[in-house]
Amino acid sequence: MAVKNAMTAEFLRSAYGGESMAHMRYLHWSEIAQKEGFPNIARLFKAIAYAEQVHAGNHFNVLDGDIGDHPVTAGGVFGVKKTSENLLGGIMGEEHEVEQMYPAYLEVAKMQGEKEAVRSFTFALEAEKIHAELYKKAKEAADQGKDFEFKKVYICPVCGHTVLDELPDQCPVCGAKKDIYKEF
Repeated sequence: MAVKNAMTAEFLRSAYGGESMAHMRYLHWSEIAQKEGFPNIARLFKAIAYAEQVHAGNHFNVLDGDIGDHPVTAGGVFGVKKTSENLLGGIMGEEHEVEQMYPAYLEVAKMQGEKEAVRSFTFALEAEKIHAELYKKAKEAADQGKDFEFKKVYICPVCGHTVLDELPDQCPVCGAKKDIYKEF
């Protein structure tokens, strides 16, 4: 079912653009973390990059056949620094999505009765809250010259839910079974 309201469609395209840029930015920052001797932070960046790809894909799919050229305004953190500063960029981006972008997009989608957009925005919002907290913990470690300690990172391929070490029986955001989570 295609999106019926122009404002929700615009917000989906904007979110798609922002999530796509975050995906690429985190992959780039992962390489920097690896080179600086932070293999777990590198893995965290890669895992969250995958979650951002999930969000972008969900937003894209909700547009369902909306093919055409559209200008897209999407916020993005730019710059390449050392890992600690890159993590700060990640925190800033995630907090913008949690505090500003997704709450506004979600309210408009609800008001316009766009159920699939509400679902897609909700999935992303819930994951971004986790990402911001994980980046804060990773930054604390990096600021002390240490890697972030964890064994595994898991991402739900349906909603982007992110969890360290222990998988829930089912995703607390979308209800997916634990056996479909992707491990990093």
